[in-house]
Amino acid sequence: MTEKGKKQSKPKKTQTKMLRIVKDDTYLTPYQDAINGRHEFAMAKLNAFTQGGKQSLSDFANGHHYYGLHRTKSGWVFREWAPNATEIYLIGDFNNWTRTETFRCHRIEGTGDWELKLKANQISHGQLYKMYVVWQGGEGERIPAWAQRVVQDTATKIFSAQVWQPQDAYQWKKKSFKPKTTPLLIYECHIGMGQDAEKVGTYTEFKDNVLPRIIKDGYNAIQIMAIQEHPYYGSFGYHVSSFFAASSRFGTPNELKALIDEAHKNGIAVIMDIVHSHAVKNESEGLGRLAGDPNQFFYAGERREHPAWDSLCFDYGKDEVLHFLLSNCKYWIEEYHFDGFRFDGVTSMIYYSHGLGEDFNGYADYYNGHQDDNAICYLTLANCLIHEVNKNAITIAEEVSGMPGLAVPFKNGGYGFDYRMAMNIPDFWIKTIKELPDEAWKPSSIFWEIKNRRSDEKTISYCESHDQALVGDKTIIFRLVDADMYWHFKKGDENEMARRGIALHKMIRLATIGTINGGYLNFMGNEFGHPEWIDFPREGNGWSYHYAQRQWNLVDNKELCYHWLNDFDNRMLETIKQEKNFNKTAIQEVWHDDADQILAFSRNNLLFVFNFSPTRSYTDYGLLMPEGSYKVVLNTDAQEFGGFGFADDSVEHFTTPDALYNDVHKGWLKLYIPARSAVVLQKV
Repeated sequence: MTEKGKKQSKPKKTQTKMLRIVKDDTYLTPYQDAINGRHEFAMAKLNAFTQGGKQSLSDFANGHHYYGLHRTKSGWVFREWAPNATEIYLIGDFNNWTRTETFRCHRIEGTGDWELKLKANQISHGQLYKMYVVWQGGEGERIPAWAQRVVQDTATKIFSAQVWQPQDAYQWKKKSFKPKTTPLLIYECHIGMGQDAEKVGTYTEFKDNVLPRIIKDGYNAIQIMAIQEHPYYGSFGYHVSSFFAASSRFGTPNELKALIDEAHKNGIAVIMDIVHSHAVKNESEGLGRLAGDPNQFFYAGERREHPAWDSLCFDYGKDEVLHFLLSNCKYWIEEYHFDGFRFDGVTSMIYYSHGLGEDFNGYADYYNGHQDDNAICYLTLANCLIHEVNKNAITIAEEVSGMPGLAVPFKNGGYGFDYRMAMNIPDFWIKTIKELPDEAWKPSSIFWEIKNRRSDEKTISYCESHDQALVGDKTIIFRLVDADMYWHFKKGDENEMARRGIALHKMIRLATIGTINGGYLNFMGNEFGHPEWIDFPREGNGWSYHYAQRQWNLVDNKELCYHWLNDFDNRMLETIKQEKNFNKTAIQEVWHDDADQILAFSRNNLLFVFNFSPTRSYTDYGLLMPEGSYKVVLNTDAQEFGGFGFADDSVEHFTTPDALYNDVHKGWLKLYIPARSAVVLQKV
């Protein structure tokens, strides 16, 4: 406190740099210092990793070439980062799983790294191995953190690393590939449950049986779950143990590469669902206590364990951990030619609370000091790296809080993701179906919610993903039709509940994709209304695979209603692809009336009209549109999609002049809009 009456000098004003993200959204101005601080923190870390520009970030992220087991000109070399270890041995098929001096690693002086050099004939392709690690007060077998191939013994269920240096290295047929992203149409999928059989499917079976369906359906990207090795199949791949190993339960590395190659040959981008938000707690298979130190990779104290996921949280403040995770990103692009990543659990990463129990009601909640700046820095660097390694790469953030800047370029003050998941949309549709009778659905609310997003960020819109298909939740079709799917989904035997579900399933999808500003996502099987939830083998269901499969036979059976939904999905994608750069066109509201339950909006030459009323059809419903003629290009009520076919879609519709609007060249487009239906018209 200063003395009373003493003259005080005015503090000097410091000039704060205004990043583009703040210029584009002036409501962020009060938080400019926090935004700048995060940006400068990432810049400083980037500068450190690139040695002030002497090397690239890609050069820094080459840990996978150094650590792990590698073939050299003269033999083999193995390295591991394990600062807490006092001894490390390689044990395996080659030495009868015993510790011997020949296979004893040596600490590299002045580091936490260990190294072992071997002759070419001392180990061979296909042999199994582990580390035997000794530390102060303990010892045990461990799978190396950087292992690129891990397999499970079918009898003992024990996981081991495997020497992987096949003579027939995969030869890529499609060596370069550029994804189509206008718009990005993602088919989210899981290799193991992709077959119409009660078993774990393989990469090859997916390539041969499922990929052709995706190509035919019109999607231009697949987002594959559960690629990184995970001990428990039922974790859906989200409890990762070996971050550099493609799950061997689905096949070999070459078979995964063949799947990706085939996708690229057919114009399909391949996005990996990458898990850097947490890791499995297992110690013998995972990183939990790799060399006796519980905090080698993970935060200490209460922050070590995720309170909801029964997993461990990475310490993003350690350079060695950032090196591990950044190298992991580069590895999957470099080795397997993945076209990008959907980052899981971003909300969990960036908040100390993991987003649990928090209400995000305003900008102050994003800059209140409850955020992990280390994690934010990592995500920013990961995006910089990925786009440096492949300028056409795709990155998507799964984030629920609405944190500003996720999908804003790093140079503009953002995190650098290309897209963020529009997680509000499926929540909205489920809430609407659960809580509102059909006659209370409001077009104004629907329209606001499905395009509720930051104007400077691209999103991936979706009605439902794998989250809504799991046991404990319900897919949209199951919420709409429920048990009647089992008894009234045969053509000619549909009851009112089935007809309602078929109609609304199509309308919900059309409204969602019709308002995208980036991309659209569908989970495997939901396009045809897969009737049952996903439940992986577990003790509670007798270790059954019955619900861990996709019943393609249902959509292939033309006597059932499922193919109507699939056929509509195909035509829906065709329709939006007719409009060049559809996701970049402006969304213009034409009309909404909550009393009538009518919504109409246009995107360039396409006009979308919805009648959500369950009972009221409208004749000569007038919409003020640019003068000209319009033809129907898609109708949810068409008989070929399971509708009633009340309207004649072959009729060309002409605007009727109105003297009041002559100067703006608009007239009245009068349409017949049946109850519970939607139509897309194209200006001729």
